Amino acid sequence: QVRFVESGGDLVRPGGSLRPSCAASGVAVETHSIAWYRQVPGIEREAVACIGPGGGDEIYLTTVKGRFTITRDRSKNSIYLQMTSLRTDDTGVYFCAVRPSCLLLRGAPEHDWGQGTQVTVSS
Repeated sequence: QVRFVESGGDLVRPGGSLRPSCAASGVAVETHSIAWYRQVPGIEREAVACIGPGGGDEIYLTTVKGRFTITRDRSKNSIYLQMTSLRTDDTGVYFCAVRPSCLLLRGAPEHDWGQGTQVTVSS
């Protein structure tokens, strides 16, 4: 059973940085496409970054490109999202999910969502 445990969210000021993490079980992050999603109340959950299997491509939501970097640690079977130059519109609950590919990010994953980690950017 695929399961993700997200952590590392926090309250930060605009311009700050965070590095939330996503510990996976039931799936090898090295050999699958894994995406980070953001949920904001009243707005459909959207993908902000995705990393392909192996040395695969990374893709980013336009509004986070150049500020966020998605990485993985094979030894810890975990995915990270390095977030820099944070803005108030980055606020949300962040989740991880396995995807068929980084070109197929719409719709719910085949596994349950984790509890997510709250990122709040506010002065």
